[in-house]
Amino acid sequence: MAVSQSRVVCVVDDDAAVRDSMRVLLESHGLRVREYASARAFLGDTLNENADCLLLDHHMPEMNGLELLEILRSRKVATAAIVITGRSDNTLRARAIRAGALACLDKPVDEDELFHSIDKAFSQAGH
Repeated sequence: MAVSQSRVVCVVDDDAAVRDSMRVLLESHGLRVREYASARAFLGDTLNENADCLLLDHHMPEMNGLELLEILRSRKVATAAIVITGRSDNTLRARAIRAGALACLDKPVDEDELFHSIDKAFSQAGH
């Protein structure tokens, strides 16, 4: 995957180890990464407005990734999003796609599947 350093992926996950490993993986592919420990932290940061892709953990306290995505879409934020979950089922996948997610991936995330989804996000954003 050939990427530009200007591309930004926001990782929203309450698990610090997941955020850290995702940051290392994404940065090794030339991406800039912003990490958020909660949906509320993400919503409170104006820097997230120039993100090219969002990786949203579904199972988080207070507000899950799907709820965050629904809020963003209600605010007309069109940034491509990928929902990641450790406990997936067909109902969750269908809800995520209806809410506007490009994909709903299972943890541990398959690297090829992740970067295929990220490439799709960048394509939709016109990068």
